[in-house]
Amino acid sequence: MANDVSSRLKAVRQLHGLSQRELAKRAGVTNGMISLIEHGRVSPSVASLRKVLDGIPMSLAEFFTMEPGGTPQVFFAATELVELGEGGLSLRLVAAHRPGRRLAILRETYEPGADTGSEMLSHAGEEGGVVVAGRVEVTIAGQTRVLGPGDAYYFASTMPHRFRNRGRERCEIISASSPPSL
Repeated sequence: MANDVSSRLKAVRQLHGLSQRELAKRAGVTNGMISLIEHGRVSPSVASLRKVLDGIPMSLAEFFTMEPGGTPQVFFAATELVELGEGGLSLRLVAAHRPGRRLAILRETYEPGADTGSEMLSHAGEEGGVVVAGRVEVTIAGQTRVLGPGDAYYFASTMPHRFRNRGRERCEIISASSPPSL
């Protein structure tokens, strides 16, 4: 396993364009530790490996299941988008399993009457989107507007926000947020 961890760590680090020193800085460890792991001189504990991977960021599951020499997937069929919504709200995430993903791209579908919930949402980052079909009521920090096809929004996600389809037809939005909150 030590050889597997060392070669995987080096491949993952290089895939993300990080030097040993940069990864060590991000993870809060010494660059000597990164070097020792990559050269197979030490076998890190699970806790130590998790701490190193937090600097990428990547989960242990992603680390051990990805193909280190492989190229990340760049094209996704509609059937490969992972469903995160429920009920009348469909949130289909692009590249859900991509290691170190720093952007969430969603195909959002709101059936008539669907919304993001009665509570206003708020999280770190920024988000934006374009309405592709239908109409949606968007409330951001007390401002409300009904957007239709071709209309767009962009805001700091720390501002309380909510999306509702008050119309009689399905609404579809293509959106992005960074960092991904999903």
